[in-house]
Amino acid sequence: MSRKVIIAGNWKMNKTVAEGVALVNELKPLVANVDNAEIVVCPTFTTLSAVVEAAKGSNIQVGAQNISWAESGAFTGEISADMLKEVGVEWVIIGHSERRQYFGETDKTVNQRTKTALAAGFKVMLCIGESLEERENGTTNDVVKTQLTGGLEGISASDMENIVIAYEPVWAIGTGKTATPEMAEDTHKACRSVVADILGQEVADAVRIQYGGSMKGANSKELVGQENIDGGLIGGASLSAKDFSELIINAVG
Repeated sequence: MSRKVIIAGNWKMNKTVAEGVALVNELKPLVANVDNAEIVVCPTFTTLSAVVEAAKGSNIQVGAQNISWAESGAFTGEISADMLKEVGVEWVIIGHSERRQYFGETDKTVNQRTKTALAAGFKVMLCIGESLEERENGTTNDVVKTQLTGGLEGISASDMENIVIAYEPVWAIGTGKTATPEMAEDTHKACRSVVADILGQEVADAVRIQYGGSMKGANSKELVGQENIDGGLIGGASLSAKDFSELIINAVG
């Protein structure tokens, strides 16, 4: 089955409004001719509106880095679906390892946020991944199975049309360490097998699974060239228009 490559830039807590707009304006002409991949940028909340405006008319989509499961209320620091809809984003990252590690995100809250995002009409990048200790003790597949089973609880086959799974080995995020293409492929294959067990082989064959973890221009082609790797969720390399565009073009060129 042919799955369209999706490469998303997670800016994390970087870029002011002016810097974000400048990055997108620099990026637009560099990727204007890329028609065989979806390109997404995910700025900070304060930068979203301006980046959405800057990206209009281009092939760059915009996503948020989180979404609350609640409609409104006493949830300091959270952001609601209505707030994100108002600024015009299309995507939401949910369950990133940094949210799990630093802010108490669990498989249950990932599931709640995912359901809220889907109900509001967003497309979701659902993040999963193991720690270095879990990789070294051989429990990677068990970890991703648990995270996928919890994150996708109550999610239907039709819902999966709007979900991309982002596998990110936690030990490779921002460290410069990268899973070898073979290691990443093995885990992506395992993820697809879990989806097949939950929702059937047809859904599993169709779902896109990104790799996140120090992907850059030098390795994007080999990683995305693997059978079960359908793109990337990019951190550091997405903060430079030149680096991000080179990564995208190398991956799909």
